[in-house]
Amino acid sequence: MAVDVVMPQMGESVVEGTITRWLVKEGDDVSEDQPLVEISTDKVDTEIPAPAAGVVAKIIAAEGQTIAVGARLAVIENVRGAAAVPVQGSARTAVAEPVVAPRPTAAAAPPAKPQAAAPSTELPAAEPAPAEEKRRPAAEAAGRRFSPVVLRMAAQYQVDLGKVRGSGLGGRVRKRDLLEYLTAQETTGAGSAAAALGRQAPRPGAGRAEEMAAGYAPTPGVAPLIAEPGPSLYRQPLYEPRPGDVVEPFSRRRKLIAEHMVYSKTRAPHVGTVAEVDITRAAGLRQQKRDVFERREGFALTLLPIVAAATVQALREFPRMNASVVGDALVIRSEINLGIAVDTEQGLLVPVIKGAGALSVVELAREIERMRRKVADHSISADDLAGGSFTLSNPGREGNLFGLAIINQPQVGILRMGETKKRPVVVEHNGTDAIAIRTVMYLALSYDHRVIDGVLANRFLYRVSRLLEGAEFPL
Repeated sequence: MAVDVVMPQMGESVVEGTITRWLVKEGDDVSEDQPLVEISTDKVDTEIPAPAAGVVAKIIAAEGQTIAVGARLAVIENVRGAAAVPVQGSARTAVAEPVVAPRPTAAAAPPAKPQAAAPSTELPAAEPAPAEEKRRPAAEAAGRRFSPVVLRMAAQYQVDLGKVRGSGLGGRVRKRDLLEYLTAQETTGAGSAAAALGRQAPRPGAGRAEEMAAGYAPTPGVAPLIAEPGPSLYRQPLYEPRPGDVVEPFSRRRKLIAEHMVYSKTRAPHVGTVAEVDITRAAGLRQQKRDVFERREGFALTLLPIVAAATVQALREFPRMNASVVGDALVIRSEINLGIAVDTEQGLLVPVIKGAGALSVVELAREIERMRRKVADHSISADDLAGGSFTLSNPGREGNLFGLAIINQPQVGILRMGETKKRPVVVEHNGTDAIAIRTVMYLALSYDHRVIDGVLANRFLYRVSRLLEGAEFPL
């Protein structure tokens, strides 16, 4: 019997994925649920497991290729030798084979205009050069395999990977190892990474983020996220890396984050407002319930779920803040799906707590902890990151007084927490003013001024502040 491995549906908004690295090769024996291939989407990076045990008879999708959801990636044969049955994940139901979404070619991209924007300083994702193809069999024959990123960089800079010392598992050469090797070569005058920066067009079949980062037109038939800028006299200065500099190419996630941030700032007129919040009672409530909560729940109680509960209650009272811009209309959403910004080594992720409007502080704390663990275990899914209606960001301590975050499109607002500090403040006691030591935190709200007026934004932020100052949350 033959079983097809197909690109799974990993979220409601995910329509395609890019093959990052094959973990097996044709002829390998595989067991059911064994990881076969690493893929990258605009939401999350993950592995696709084998839907059945057998032998990898054919690998259809090449590394670096972008494949539509439902398209075939490989074929697994077992000893029965029957007709092929497409399998997605573990459900072995027969489905029609989708067509792979076409990707733009280099010929489809418009030629660069004279004196356009200065060349990008990121490492371009060029097609593997012949030198790379020659190195690949030799490297694999010697028992060493390399990721597509490392192979592309090695081909671009003409590096013999056999000379690069790997710090990964089993001596595997990682991107960081190659960058350090290039830096050392620059220092000794043996090579120059600067010579190849910003001088190549995106590779044929490059992803949308790569095309836009390189200044090329987006996929034909798809409306551009950012309008082409008009003629400008300004030319961005180009910095040429020097000996001792470390050239760190953008990862796919970093490119997508950058594209999203630029899109949000150029599409939505951001306005920020900041409130000083006396959270003495909220901090005291947390301190009072902390030990009992940790014994009962198995994790620490922080201020984040308390602030999340206040935010959710304010969103119920001001539903216009819980909205999305769709075309030329504002959609006020019935369900509150609260995004919680989480920092990772690969970049920012925003897991979404679905139905947060119906959850208590304890339930919100459980969901935040569950999402935190999924991010730490690299088991976060695209569905976990989709569908947010408002975002709460907590950058943590260490000098974070306050900051104005960029709105997570197509939402209309994002609330950013500042560091908590004890300060002397003026309070009223028995009708007279007095100076007292209080625990204070700044809350900063960024909102989309196309659809949210200052009065509404300030009322919303004021309500969040009063809820936190009252701290009437059951724990």
